[in-house]
Amino acid sequence: MGFSENFPGRSGPASRFRPYPVSLMDVPSHPFYMDFDRETWSRLRANTPLTLDEADVEKIRGINVLLDIDMIESTYLPLSRLLNLRVQASNQLASVTDTFLGTPPSPVPFVIGVAGSVAVGKSTISRVLSEILARWPHHPRVDLVTTDGFLYPNAVLEERGLMERKGFPESYNRARLLEFVARAKAGGAQLEVPVYSHVSYDVLPGETRIVDRPDILIIEGLNVLQAGKSGAFVSDYFDFSIFVDAETSDIRDWYVERFLTLKDTAFAQPNAYFSRYSQLSNDEAIMVATQIWTDINEVNLIENILPTRERATLILEKATDHSVERVRLRH
Repeated sequence: MGFSENFPGRSGPASRFRPYPVSLMDVPSHPFYMDFDRETWSRLRANTPLTLDEADVEKIRGINVLLDIDMIESTYLPLSRLLNLRVQASNQLASVTDTFLGTPPSPVPFVIGVAGSVAVGKSTISRVLSEILARWPHHPRVDLVTTDGFLYPNAVLEERGLMERKGFPESYNRARLLEFVARAKAGGAQLEVPVYSHVSYDVLPGETRIVDRPDILIIEGLNVLQAGKSGAFVSDYFDFSIFVDAETSDIRDWYVERFLTLKDTAFAQPNAYFSRYSQLSNDEAIMVATQIWTDINEVNLIENILPTRERATLILEKATDHSVERVRLRH
């Protein structure tokens, strides 16, 4: 959801539900993951060409997220190579099925899910992958959809008493999101996606954008890897999934840093939902952001996001400077 995910109009007592401080790295490793340090993973790039330049990186970089050419070469080029191979294999399997059924080829998108905490940098990673994958020869049509647009409008959240749980699973129109992903995976054309504004902190009434049968579809959001006891889930339609991981203390610091940046930029817009915070001093802003992190974002991380980590195909573990220091790939 960009900056505004889980960011309430006021902070509440949600921290009383936080059982204990948790580091994402404290969760036991899944026995079926292969571990790679940065150097070993970087070598898996092989001869994958670098197709982005400094200007491209500048456009992709998120707020207060360190990203440079070295990071792209060491982490995201190997990942793009792996994804390209997966896409090719998926297309070949689909072709075999079409041959068996005696039906004409019916291309469907390769769907990638990207999950992780607020402020962990998953939006930047999704944009990097979108740009790199779009430059591979065989699948130039890549689309990126964030789950922000599938949040219930603020009016609905207020009516249901959920404004302070915005970004938690129950704040999303999960049926509408599931329908979109299912139709996209089935090759549906001209699919409408709701548009969310981080300035107004709300879904824009009547505004949509079109997703029209991309070769690759990236779905990015806090809770996209969630599953339950029954029924279908968004993650059921993923061909590949990524969890962006970091120490909880680092994510908290990134969240506070981003808050300080936005206080002097986006919040300062007169029509911004959070314009009242633009008048805070830096010390006041740090206190407010830290409380919101503790009462809201960390609760969501512990209760809803972190438990989905081991469902991912690949886990990117980030260091304090946002570089990826470890990669875990499911066998």
